[in-house]
Amino acid sequence: MTLIQELESRLAAAFHVVLGEPVVAPVVAAADLRFGDYQSNAAMALAKQRKTNPRALAEQVIAALDLGDLGVADIAGPGFINFKIAAGTWAVRARTQFADPRLGVPVIGMGRTVVLDFSAPNVAKPMHVGHIRSTILGDSLARIARCLGFTVITDNHIGDWGTQFGMITWAWKSSLDEQALLENPLQELLRLYRHASDSAKSDEAIREACRMELVKLQQGDAENTAIWKRCIELSRVGLDKIYDRLDVSFDHWLGESAYNEELAPLVDRLVADGLARESEGAICVFSDGSIPDPAKDPFLIRKDGEWTDFPMMVRKSDGAFNYATTDIATLEFRRREWKADAAWYVVDHRQSLHFQQLFAVAGRIGLGDMDLRHIAFGTILGTDGKPLKTRSGDLPQLADVLDDAVAAAATAVAERSRVDSEEERVALAELIGISAVKFTELAHHRLSDYVFDLDKMLALQGDTAPYLQYSVVRSRSIFRKLEEAVDLSAVVPVFTEDAELHLARFLARYGEVVPMILEDHRPNLLANYLLELARAYHSFNEACPVLKAEPAVRDSRLLLCELTSRVLVHGLGLLGIRCPDKM
Repeated sequence: MTLIQELESRLAAAFHVVLGEPVVAPVVAAADLRFGDYQSNAAMALAKQRKTNPRALAEQVIAALDLGDLGVADIAGPGFINFKIAAGTWAVRARTQFADPRLGVPVIGMGRTVVLDFSAPNVAKPMHVGHIRSTILGDSLARIARCLGFTVITDNHIGDWGTQFGMITWAWKSSLDEQALLENPLQELLRLYRHASDSAKSDEAIREACRMELVKLQQGDAENTAIWKRCIELSRVGLDKIYDRLDVSFDHWLGESAYNEELAPLVDRLVADGLARESEGAICVFSDGSIPDPAKDPFLIRKDGEWTDFPMMVRKSDGAFNYATTDIATLEFRRREWKADAAWYVVDHRQSLHFQQLFAVAGRIGLGDMDLRHIAFGTILGTDGKPLKTRSGDLPQLADVLDDAVAAAATAVAERSRVDSEEERVALAELIGISAVKFTELAHHRLSDYVFDLDKMLALQGDTAPYLQYSVVRSRSIFRKLEEAVDLSAVVPVFTEDAELHLARFLARYGEVVPMILEDHRPNLLANYLLELARAYHSFNEACPVLKAEPAVRDSRLLLCELTSRVLVHGLGLLGIRCPDKM
């Protein structure tokens, strides 16, 4: 049980005594430590409901409150209840956390299966900078959810079907460079796509030829199917190289094509059940009028001062299906085959309306009990404050972005690192560069835009991955200076200095922070916590000598050093970031 949970339990018991009925009494970490470690505004909220004086109610609750040896409580302002935790409690918490393999993180998701849909690049195209956010955010959320006890299924729902394959197939047959395909498959496939796209723009005959190649593929033509399968195989090789560098993996790669056979029966069923109907030759899902406020109905749009239909198309007038149809079929599959309780989609905020419609359709087809969430995110900006692009106006390729980060890290490593061999320097540069990209992404609120600035991302000071990795290295280095090993499991810590108590306070909050992340899918809460913990550790290190202290104090402080190292490593691991032994 976390300290917050214990305080909430005792506070609720006191309210029960005073009010004669069970209540919920939320407690949060104090924003200003001058007033205490934790606080609650429950007295103010409950007094308002009962039209009574909040401060008087808080005084009655304080009188009935039994904190034991946890600490003391007092009242501030109109009725805030503040808690000051005793030094002995922090020491007990530190020892308990040290002995816990989970470091105080509770299990809250047992028995629930979550499908996380993220990254999802298009086949036959290199990943670009726009894939950073979905890939890194999705991977971190998967790690965090697994840590909290959820059964997590990660699915890379790649775009492996559609119009682009007609173009690629036409260009493949007319201008394939087999050697280039072997050396760099994604670049050659991209070249083929661009060649076909540019040619089709200026030549109606080529545009028609590309369309016919797609029709042949959809009809099962053997040659075109073989080309399509090879595109997927080669793309997978190229994509895996990126994912390996990012230390990202998936349980499944079920792309759009996996559901082709289910689309026609799905649309027929939607029509038969009255959930979709014909409109100008297409089949669409319309508003069912169940949402009183038209502004909140995803199937309506305001035009010329009036609300009009904005349906979700599930079959085009030419009989073709689209990604909306595929997404409905995919959701049904995930519930039927994987018994998913939840499906979380880590996708650009520009797809918000699509997911509102998808989730509404899910409710109509019997999947309304699923926890369906669109985890949206913002844009990566260049140092000019505009969306990050190359000089030619294209989105930078992700491999190039990672290469730039590693190259910048290599310069920093060459100047400042203490590793011995060139092999170690190369490995360290790769680790630091990739970590810097990841942490920069995860340290920002997912809906905010942020500037991609390598100089700031790689700094040893400031809110960066290298700063946290250095903090881990520093916390471990002290143990190499010990003349003899210390059995920290036998240590009974005693904290008397402010810096010790401050560090112990932040360590104890680890188990409170991790579950909060999934309330709004915000890994930045963890990133910011780790930065605060590292700062508390460095302040402790400066204020409290460790190795020169007398044995009992030394061992107590060594426990803090070791526990800090464990929490930083574990927390960074949840963000998908590893720590080096030396820097």
